[in-house]
Amino acid sequence: MSKYKLFADFGSTFTKLVAFDMEKETLAARVQAPSTVESDINIGLENAFAQMAELIDLDEETISSTVACSSAAGGLRMLCIGLVPSYTTEAGRLAALGAGAKVIGEYSFELSRFELDEICALKPDIILLTGGTDGGNEKVIIKNAQSLAARPGCASHIVVAGNARATDAIKAAFEGSGHSVFYTDNVMPTLGKLNLAPVNGLIREIFISHITEAKGISAVGDRIKGVKMPTPSAVFEAVQLIANGVPGTGYGLGELLLVDVGGATTDVYSVADGRPTQDGVETVGITEPYAKRTVEGDLGLFHNLDTLARLASDKRLDLGGSAEEVLSALRATLSVPGEDNRESQLLLTRLAVSTAVTRHVGTLITELTPHGISFRQKGKDLGDVKYVIGGGGPLSYSSNPRFVLEGAIANAAENGVLKPKEPKIFIDSKYILYAIGLLSTEDPAAAFRIVMKYLAEV
Repeated sequence: MSKYKLFADFGSTFTKLVAFDMEKETLAARVQAPSTVESDINIGLENAFAQMAELIDLDEETISSTVACSSAAGGLRMLCIGLVPSYTTEAGRLAALGAGAKVIGEYSFELSRFELDEICALKPDIILLTGGTDGGNEKVIIKNAQSLAARPGCASHIVVAGNARATDAIKAAFEGSGHSVFYTDNVMPTLGKLNLAPVNGLIREIFISHITEAKGISAVGDRIKGVKMPTPSAVFEAVQLIANGVPGTGYGLGELLLVDVGGATTDVYSVADGRPTQDGVETVGITEPYAKRTVEGDLGLFHNLDTLARLASDKRLDLGGSAEEVLSALRATLSVPGEDNRESQLLLTRLAVSTAVTRHVGTLITELTPHGISFRQKGKDLGDVKYVIGGGGPLSYSSNPRFVLEGAIANAAENGVLKPKEPKIFIDSKYILYAIGLLSTEDPAAAFRIVMKYLAEV
């Protein structure tokens, strides 16, 4: 039996491959080749295997046992429909993000004809239909189900996770419509309380069983063990392993925040209770999950440079040249791992981190009332979180990752933004989080020991 375990990540740009030496519990090699999902996904995979074979002894048994994740062909594209924006629609969004999806739209209340047209034009992989607590409002989710049932082709699959009492009427609405519909527990059975695990599991199952085939990703099934989950789910598994440790051992770093900067998005993960750290603060809105993921689709460091440049201009940051000159230079270098970073790149990466974390954490609202000053918290207070970790190519290969990740730390200019106050800062120094997440589903103890060797404090 080979001492190596291989893990692949099918990205839209690169197919990445990591090999762990399971005897030494170390990283043996990491390679990447251009992805070929649009033609034949196996071409890029075979090119990656060829590169890997130059670095380690690679046999067919090791290749065939390779486990993968994928964000290729747009990843898992989901759209959420709920009743109230700040409750069931938000619950649906958190459920979709927690399952590794990219949320491409959010809708609330009864869908209009214009909204239905818009939804059909977006062509999501999955529509997540929520609405009403169990025993609460039934009318809206039933009406929305009827509207969707009358519009075949709007989505490949529909997941219903709303008011349990509306299930029979919703099933009747979809009967004979030709839609692929799945049912699971309500994401918000009681007001403000989330129940995300059942829908998360169902979404991942649909991705593996149906969506990988539709996107041509399942074609690797004859060559490797298969695609196990969306790439963000694999990273999320790694984040929770780092925080919580191996079940039953009591080890783990504890509460943390991880920022994963990519070319198209900046993802933020927190594993923390998030309750108020100050006395006399009232929480409002939903109780957010202990393990939470958010995605900022306008903060990618390659595809969203124009947006970042505008944000930099608004904040009056000096990028070292005109916007046109800076953006032109960055487009030519950002996709090359190991390229020397310009000062402007560091500033824009830090800006992406700062903005994404600001959107992820909670806020403290101060109000003057007839009875004095009151404090209300919406979202998670991460002020006492002790660890901030950076991941993704722009951070793993950054010339100054500490400077970049300091954007995740609380500062006086952002009054009321509940970022970590005095955390230790680490980076995923070898860019292996997705592989750690995949390994953790098979051997969490080994995965934990390996990842702790490559988290470098900066």
